[in-house]
Amino acid sequence: MKCSFCKKEIELGRGKMFVRNDGKVLYFCSSKCEKNMLELGRKPRKVKWVRKLKKKEG
Repeated sequence: MKCSFCKKEIELGRGKMFVRNDGKVLYFCSSKCEKNMLELGRKPRKVKWVRKLKKKEG
């Protein structure tokens, strides 16, 4: 499965699963991704380190 914030591949048995009240399931590879999305409300396309990860992969 992939991280809902940075789209990085998560190994089985790692990461964290978050279920919203509306039933949507979010997966996070680290607390950094979790806090950026849930607590700070940031959009992945506007965060520089996420864009760098995507350039390295693609």
